[in-house]
Amino acid sequence: MTEPGRSARAGVPERPTLDGIEDTWAHRWQDDGTYAFDRTKTRADVYSIDTPPPTVSGELHMGHVFSYTHTDTVARFQRMRGRTVFYPMGWDDNGLPTERRVQNVYGVRCDPTLPYDPQWRPPAAPVDDAARKNPTPISRRNFVELCGTLTVVDEQAFEALWRRLGLSVDWSLTYTTIGRAARVASQRAFLRNLARGEAYQAEAPTLWDVGFATAVAQAELEDRERPGAYHRLRFAGPGGREVLIDTTRPELLPACVALVCHPDDERYADLVGAVVRTPVFGVAVPVRAHPLADPAKGTGVAMVCTFGDLTDVTWWRELQLDTRVVIGRDGRLLPEPPAGVPAGRYAALAGQTVAGARRAVVGLLADAGDLVGEPRPVVHPVKFYEKGDRPLEIVSTRQWYLRNGGRDAGLRAELLARGGELRWVPGHMRSRYEHWVGGLTGDWLVSRQRFFGVPVPVWYRLDDTGEPDFAHPLTPDESALPVDPSGEPPPGHDESLRGLPGGFVGDPDVLDTWATSSLTPQIVGGWEADPDLFGRVFPMDLRPQGQEIIRTWLFATVARAHLEHGVLPWRDAVLSGWILDPDRKKMAKSKGNVVTPMALLEQYGSDAVRYWAASGRPGMDLAFDPAQIRVGRRLATKLLNASRFALGLGAADALRAPATQPLDTAMLAELSGVVAAATSAFDAYDHTAALQATESFFWRFCDDYIELVKERAYGTGPGADSARAALATALSVQLRLFAPVLPFVTEEVWSWWRYGSVHRAPWPTTYEVDRAIGGGADAGLLRLASDALGQVRRAKSERKLSMKAEVPLAEALGPADLLDRLTLVADDVRAAGRIGRLDLLPGRTPELVIACAV
Repeated sequence: MTEPGRSARAGVPERPTLDGIEDTWAHRWQDDGTYAFDRTKTRADVYSIDTPPPTVSGELHMGHVFSYTHTDTVARFQRMRGRTVFYPMGWDDNGLPTERRVQNVYGVRCDPTLPYDPQWRPPAAPVDDAARKNPTPISRRNFVELCGTLTVVDEQAFEALWRRLGLSVDWSLTYTTIGRAARVASQRAFLRNLARGEAYQAEAPTLWDVGFATAVAQAELEDRERPGAYHRLRFAGPGGREVLIDTTRPELLPACVALVCHPDDERYADLVGAVVRTPVFGVAVPVRAHPLADPAKGTGVAMVCTFGDLTDVTWWRELQLDTRVVIGRDGRLLPEPPAGVPAGRYAALAGQTVAGARRAVVGLLADAGDLVGEPRPVVHPVKFYEKGDRPLEIVSTRQWYLRNGGRDAGLRAELLARGGELRWVPGHMRSRYEHWVGGLTGDWLVSRQRFFGVPVPVWYRLDDTGEPDFAHPLTPDESALPVDPSGEPPPGHDESLRGLPGGFVGDPDVLDTWATSSLTPQIVGGWEADPDLFGRVFPMDLRPQGQEIIRTWLFATVARAHLEHGVLPWRDAVLSGWILDPDRKKMAKSKGNVVTPMALLEQYGSDAVRYWAASGRPGMDLAFDPAQIRVGRRLATKLLNASRFALGLGAADALRAPATQPLDTAMLAELSGVVAAATSAFDAYDHTAALQATESFFWRFCDDYIELVKERAYGTGPGADSARAALATALSVQLRLFAPVLPFVTEEVWSWWRYGSVHRAPWPTTYEVDRAIGGGADAGLLRLASDALGQVRRAKSERKLSMKAEVPLAEALGPADLLDRLTLVADDVRAAGRIGRLDLLPGRTPELVIACAV
């Protein structure tokens, strides 16, 4: 019979194997609810994890396995420490990556002007390159539905891999960033930001990705080295003076609004306040002074255009310059020239791409004699959207912003203080947060001109001429959320008035995906929807994440929790390092050097792959190394076989009996120290140190202790009883120490002789181990016995003898006190070394020497 509420013990199999145990235990854990969150526990008994929702727009890779394994070791450790672990899994499925994937897989593009077609069906995927280059236009609703269909397929594949890896997630807590709960939370938070004045709308220069046709936030930028060329242009100054400037963007000449030099640059001091004329177009522009101008760069005087880069925006704003925008949202030059620019000369540029306009302007400059010398090649950093493949432009658009301290010194100080309250692992990562917050130059742009995302939940009245009233947006009641203003009328309005003068129009934009992902603690914690759950899990205990998104996910989540709740969203943040290829280069999809995990999981087993992942500490880079995975496989196999051997000696029936023999108590005393070290390491989020301490002891336990006691354990009497009791305690404790890293093999072995799941068993304590020691213990006796046995083995090996060969006589030489201690374990050393007689000769050598007559 089995004990009530417990699984039956399986018994030791004749031929234990690692093959197939992942599937067996993944199903058993799910059926038994092994990792289910207990909602009846108080907040003090809960350990809650704000799990990163991976982007479901491609394949998971070894970097994901690396970081998510680290988090899972924390979850398993805390669960065994008696906490009920709130460990959800999310899927980040809205946003640009999903849209790009849908476009590539199905060869479609979204055209919001098209009506919804309920009969439309996507082509069989994948489509060919021709279909991708000439995508089929479909309505916004059709496109959004297609995004939803594909993400469901991707999420199923991701979940299968996570289950295979053994993540101890409560799958009933799964959420998506496009799901109803996420849309409600995201829109509610936005509306509250708006009500408090933290969200606002502004027409301003905006970083714009031409390929995705959307605005981009500061946190999503990256610099990429790109080839270019400096062109030297001749401006006409007062009194016939020529003023030379160097630029890599001559196509922006019609957008020029000023020249700027440094206030201390004597070369141009007399020009400050004067007016010069642009080459080709002859537009009068002022010369101004500003400290951001670099006297050592180019000629020392720069052309200010609206807008070539972020410095142009700063100069334009701080010097209160005119605006002459020439590049549109499609990345082409606008059809009409800006005010003051001659239409005749501009006509050659109208409608051109940036590259085409550059060639045209250079030609016009050369014809006018205002191009000085030949263009000089240069490689320089160019701003890109981190997921884009075309350089960003800066265009003037109306966007939504959230205050984040970029223009508010008080809020900036508050968010820096929040960073100081947070426990950072490793500690030096805090400086990255502080550097980012301290360097913010503007508020967070949260609106996006895309389709598959959380809609901005506002409408605008249209005046009698059909112009929207942006200053007084119409908002829904929170009880009506989620809403889609593109398909629903605002409160008190009829859909028939949409787009008509005197009627209304919905905001067409969606919120930046980070504006939703920054609310993951609120989304999964049931903010407002489930106050009881929220009170048990928020603020959360842990945020694990990548170091590269400190500036986006971590900072944004801190900001949202600070503004809404006045607290940090979690207590601890653990940051992952990078996964490197064999050449020590960071793995990245863009570099084509990523390794996908499923084949490795199938070849070596999940525990082996987890072992590799756990060998990297938080914040430290780790090279992908199949050899290390093979070491993990060997460890799991050894754990299986050593456990079978120990249980075959009768250890299962000796659990909780005391160990009385000196060698047995010495082993347990050493194990007590391992328990203390592993526990301290896990408490510090150092799973690597915990694994190293446990593994180091385990190999000595297998290679030395078991060999030393197996003859005694096969016998009867008090000595045999002590050996079996020590084996039982050691096996039970080591299985639990290994369980966070090697969940499958430890569960398999546990099932042979214990009830329930090892992952629900209590974490071992020094008290537990010390209690199994009948009296006092000399922790060094195991190492002494191991040293003696090792010398005997070495003697046999040097003589090319079998380890089973008999040794008629061996002499132990060393200090008297050392040999006195050796006497306590001499019988086990003789048995393990097959020594006929062991003579102890004190005082002959300063250290232990075993001389064998073989």
